[in-house]
Amino acid sequence: MTRARTTARPRKRARLAPAALAAALVLTGAAGCSGKAGGAAGDKQAEDGLKTGKGVSATAIRLGALTDMTGVYASLGKSVTQAQQLWVKQANASGGICGRQLELTVRDHGYDPQKALAGYTELEPEVLGFAQFIGSPFVAAVEDRVDGQDKGLVIPQAWSASLLGSPYVRTIGATYDIETVNLIGYLLEQKRIASGDKIGQVYFEGDYGENALAGAKHAAAEAGLTVVEQKIKPTDNDMSAQVAALKQAGVKAVVISAGPRQAASLVGVAAAGGWNVPVVGNNSAFSPQLLATPAGAALQKDYYVAASTLPIGSTEPGPAALAAAYTAEYPGAALDNGVVAGYSAAGVYGEALKKACADKDLTREGVGKALLTLKAYDGGFGITHDFSDPKAPSTRQSVIMKPDAKTPGGLKVVKEAGVVPAAEKFTPAG
Repeated sequence: MTRARTTARPRKRARLAPAALAAALVLTGAAGCSGKAGGAAGDKQAEDGLKTGKGVSATAIRLGALTDMTGVYASLGKSVTQAQQLWVKQANASGGICGRQLELTVRDHGYDPQKALAGYTELEPEVLGFAQFIGSPFVAAVEDRVDGQDKGLVIPQAWSASLLGSPYVRTIGATYDIETVNLIGYLLEQKRIASGDKIGQVYFEGDYGENALAGAKHAAAEAGLTVVEQKIKPTDNDMSAQVAALKQAGVKAVVISAGPRQAASLVGVAAAGGWNVPVVGNNSAFSPQLLATPAGAALQKDYYVAASTLPIGSTEPGPAALAAAYTAEYPGAALDNGVVAGYSAAGVYGEALKKACADKDLTREGVGKALLTLKAYDGGFGITHDFSDPKAPSTRQSVIMKPDAKTPGGLKVVKEAGVVPAAEKFTPAG
């Protein structure tokens, strides 16, 4: 039986500017290193001959999850977290790992930078590492601390290329820039756009959106396209102004690198105004709940999403088994790709733990080294991943999907996993 714990806290509305975020990190880093800091400082030898450290006792392996259940990615955060709690329950029912039961402690940061940093500082001394951390800017803010003193493996639900290069912060899947190149490549293959055309890019300010924009610019340069930019904030939910600007500019397609709400607004506003152009979105720019909104019909008409996994509605064995187990565990809960992302991340963490156990080194550094040995990891979700090089994404492949209300999870595959030539030659700016 899982011993996962979830504590919800009131959401703060404040947002930190970059300088304030850095200052907060300095303060939280100082608080976190009082008597407990350092990846190797607390390492010890267990009675079973295993080298252990923070987050590992004779009976338990403790992991953390920093999620968003009340902010811009609330639906995603809930699915990711519940999927990871399911994985923990299944792993424990099978005897745990290394003779120890797994525990997952969850904190909801509501996509608030202050809460994200506070949550990391609170949990870091008590856990081996983090199976979830939503929000590229927040992960980037602690990356130096993770690499320098904490050394606990963090698997973020964030795909910014800025996270590449860290031996301990390891993203699963193609980064946003490569994913965007694959999306634009799909539109080119389908002859929806051609050399000389303009494409729009609506993107969140910060790591996520700007990394996706870098991919769009690369794809545009390769194909002779022009990118028309529209930068937005996570709090901007009405895309009317952006649609008007892009329509006036004469763009032939739009890339949306934002959240589900922004994607629904953009597609819905465009359809209501009779502006019929294809729209493609990064992996976090869709939620099946959108299909029940007024934008649902428009989303199913000409909207496409990329991800580095098969969708939860796939009939392949991996997704099908997960969908059945998740539905049994959480009756009535929505199925979406957050379920696959969360379960996959937990599965990768589990493989690293098993390898570290075999190496008799279940310390933070031992787990990080163990992950480097996973060169052809296949979790059953359509893509094989290589974690041997922290400077490279674990894959460059993307599955292209289209919203479909008749498919469980709301997405059907329109192009199997693949990578376009422009993405093969692209070097992410990590």
